[in-house]
Amino acid sequence: MNPHPLPDAIRVLVVDDHALFRRGLVSVLTTEPDIAVVGEAGNGEEAVCLAGETKPDVVLMDVMMPVATGPQACPRIRATVPEVRIIMLTMSEDEADLFDALKAGAHGYLLKEIGVTDIAGTIRAVVSGQPSINSTMATKLIGEFAELAKQEPTPPETPMIPELTPREVDVLRLLARSMNNRQIGERLFITENTVKNHVRSILEKLGVHSRTEAAVYAVRAGY
Repeated sequence: MNPHPLPDAIRVLVVDDHALFRRGLVSVLTTEPDIAVVGEAGNGEEAVCLAGETKPDVVLMDVMMPVATGPQACPRIRATVPEVRIIMLTMSEDEADLFDALKAGAHGYLLKEIGVTDIAGTIRAVVSGQPSINSTMATKLIGEFAELAKQEPTPPETPMIPELTPREVDVLRLLARSMNNRQIGERLFITENTVKNHVRSILEKLGVHSRTEAAVYAVRAGY
């Protein structure tokens, strides 16, 4: 829908049942030369179908929608386009919605108050491997971790420790502190590409889909 996107532009599918808001997002994103909007959908079911047809790099999707919600559509989209990055965009500050989105495999969770002009930056960050969560929701997430720590003084048994190498454990600890690949590399004196390889290996070994899920895993396991 962008008339002059760059050849390697980030392909984005926009999904929201509020047509006016959706059109506003599309209008703003199409002004970015490195972003190409490849489709629009009004509910989760349409999003699943369009994702299969358009093969987007990123799906920008509302949480609460008719027919199928964002968290319901998320795993189905990932099954169709495994490498896709999914950002949930919502008005909800409910912790339950946040956890549902993360469990479904979302790579970002942002409140709509962020403003459409900031969303392009978030899309770029998620594509580069950085999870994005609104600061308000991140605070809620940390609070939930604290409650979990009180309820579960002993970390649950997990295959994580014997499976991860010492260096992967180092990376996971820093990842759980919300550091990006560059910051982790600087801290451990390794290249950013090496960090990416470690993160990919960690996700595979833990059986999770995103850095955010890995961070949750690490916190619950006492890292």
